[in-house]
Order: sequence, then C-alpha cells, then structure tokens
Amino acid sequence: MSPHPTHVAIVSDCPLLRHGLAHVIDGAPDLERTAPVGRVGARRHEVGDADVVLLNVQAPVSETCDIIARLHEEGHRVVVVSGSTTQNDLVPSIEAGARGYLSQRTGEGELLAAVRSVASGRSYFATGFIGHRGRHKNPPRITGRERQILELVASGATDREIASKLNISEHTVHSHLDRLGSKTGFRRRADLTRLALQHGVGGEVVDDG
Repeated sequence: MSPHPTHVAIVSDCPLLRHGLAHVIDGAPDLERTAPVGRVGARRHEVGDADVVLLNVQAPVSETCDIIARLHEEGHRVVVVSGSTTQNDLVPSIEAGARGYLSQRTGEGELLAAVRSVASGRSYFATGFIGHRGRHKNPPRITGRERQILELVASGATDREIASKLNISEHTVHSHLDRLGSKTGFRRRADLTRLALQHGVGGEVVDDG
C-alpha cells in the first residue's frame, strides 16, 4: 500500500448520493476524502488537492463537460458517476477529460476499483456502457480477438493485464494493437477507447482463422 493516501473529492448535488459516496471512501484505508461539496463550478479551491474527483451533477451535458474540462486542466482525475443507464453522455465526458465513468447503480467494490485505477493513471469505464450504440458508418473488419482486446483497452487494462487475461504474450497484444491501428487509423489508447465506447467496439467480427 502506498504510504500516501489518494485524496478524493466528491462533487454531487444529491445529498443522499453524496453521503453514500463519502461512506464508501471513508471505509477505504488507502483513500482520504476531502470535504464533500454540492453542485459547484469546481474550481481548485473547492476540491482542494484531490487526486481524484467523483463527479455527479444533474446538469446539461455541455455544463457537465465544462466542469470536467476545468478539473482536468487543473490536474484532477475525474470519475463521472452518472444517473444515466446509457452511454449517451459518456463519449463527450471522455473527450472533456474524464478518466472514469460509472453508473449510480455501481456497487462499492467497483467504485473503489475505479478510484484506484484512475488514481494510478489508468482509465476505468464500467463495462455496462460499452457496446450499446450504433455501428460506425464504415466499420472496420475486426477479429474476435481484436474485439476482446479493444474492449479491454476501453476498460483501462494495461498490455500486461490484457496478455494475462487472454493468456497470450504481450508481444501478441502489441501485434493486435498494431493491426487495429492500421485498420482504424487510431493508435493512441484514448482514441481506441473512444472508438470502442462510441461505436460499440464497431466492426464486423470475423473468425480468427
């Protein structure tokens, strides 16, 4: 365990949810909560030195993205806790700088996993938000294995974790990612994540052969 706890700020305009989030964070020995705040412009002085900000506001997408962008620019890692059960707001949030996206129905274990993942520099997007939108207009043909890797990239997994999960070598993971980059034009993980989330992974699945 790190000798320095991860500082977590809670920005929510729902008192009941704010209390619940605070209860979960307070119960984790490696996390330290800053004072909960309500719906605010989320300037630095309002979230303190938080490493991770849990953001839950009932606001138009544009307003929420403005808050995410400001927090991101100030060096905070944002995890959106959304009341939506679809991914309609997810992609704009990612583009604004969110590093994580969860449903309000998320359990304690997944919430803590998301906070720790994002605090470590990775991304975390609940799997329930992946793969429920329409196909890309010109979907690339991707294999079943490439689809698995793309979904794991979208969930924030590292190359080593993908290799372990799929029981393949890291070199093989790199080869698949190179092929995905050639097919889609996307090579950065952030771009592959957006592709997976926005288009339901996309592409026509073909046999690995």
